[in-house]
Amino acid sequence: MTGVPYRAIPGPSVMPEAVLRAMQRAAPDIYAADLEALALSLAERLRRVARSSGEVAIWIGNGHAAWEAALANLVAPGERVLAAVTGHFGRGWAATARARGAEVDILDHGLDRAIDPHRVEEALRRDRDRRIRAVLAVQTDTASTVLSDLRAVRAAMDAAGHPALLVADCVASLGCDRFEMDGWGVDVALSASQKGLMTPPGLAFVWFNARADTARDRLGAVSPWWDWRPRARPEAFWQRWGGTAPTHHLWALDAALDLIEAEGIERVWARHERLARAVWAAGEAWGESLRPCLGDRAIRSHAVTAFAMPPGQADALRAWCEREAGLTLGIGLGREPASAHLRLAHMGHVNAHMTMGALGCMEAGLRALGLDVGEGALSAAAAALSG
Repeated sequence: MTGVPYRAIPGPSVMPEAVLRAMQRAAPDIYAADLEALALSLAERLRRVARSSGEVAIWIGNGHAAWEAALANLVAPGERVLAAVTGHFGRGWAATARARGAEVDILDHGLDRAIDPHRVEEALRRDRDRRIRAVLAVQTDTASTVLSDLRAVRAAMDAAGHPALLVADCVASLGCDRFEMDGWGVDVALSASQKGLMTPPGLAFVWFNARADTARDRLGAVSPWWDWRPRARPEAFWQRWGGTAPTHHLWALDAALDLIEAEGIERVWARHERLARAVWAAGEAWGESLRPCLGDRAIRSHAVTAFAMPPGQADALRAWCEREAGLTLGIGLGREPASAHLRLAHMGHVNAHMTMGALGCMEAGLRALGLDVGEGALSAAAAALSG
């Protein structure tokens, strides 16, 4: 097929040309001083993206690695965590904690509800012995696409008077949905490079405040690979990476952060909200043929939207869009049947014409499959963009 394909999947997201160009160079001298200067610059800029005044550590890895990094520095085998789950990735994080030997209390909210702060508060009040070390909360579960209010979760924890740390998974949300680590009282945040940060998969990030770093002292020893202290405050430059630096990923991230800073994080958040509202407007006009899974706009992420269709039709629409239009849509991860669900990402390096093009291709596919699309979906999306 001629033309440029568009993979509108929720990670890896579209990578800007500037990011791709930044990697097109020979391997550097990893002992040179300019690499350490780059590391210090990236740390400061990552703090700004997360609205954090604390520390940040980087691993060669993905979001699952960030889960384990956070847990390794906070929770010992036999200790307890509270996992507030809103979908596939919340369950996966809880399973990782359990595999590391933690006792995991799960507050399962299903696939269509955000984290209920009252349930969190009640669970912490029941923990009279204060055994729960951390509350694990996913801001945007990439599979269900549910967006939870982390500020409200912190308020609930404070109301319970519980000393547990608030640990937030921001893999899908960082650089897409508003996130303010310090302002919302988040103790530890984690993310990865391949979504809102527009960088190839391969970097995992953990931000932590002084309270979380103090809690790490209770563990005594942490394995050299997972210990966040030498990565955030290295005595020797190589400790920041646990060995050889992921140089080309760092150059790519540097270019991506240039783009975010040039736009401004507030404008980045506003762009994602505007694009999301256009997607929702179209989906609400298409009706039962292709409708957003989440009825409440307040809990929909600005990074990705999950859609429901008649059984079998999601696979057919995804196949038509890829074959005939060069558009790749995300699978319906975590919802059953998978053949009745799909996801459209609008995260990272995405603008209005890309979103309108994707919606137009989706409507063309619905028509090709003989499904009723009603009237005015694309006009509704255009109106949302113009407003």
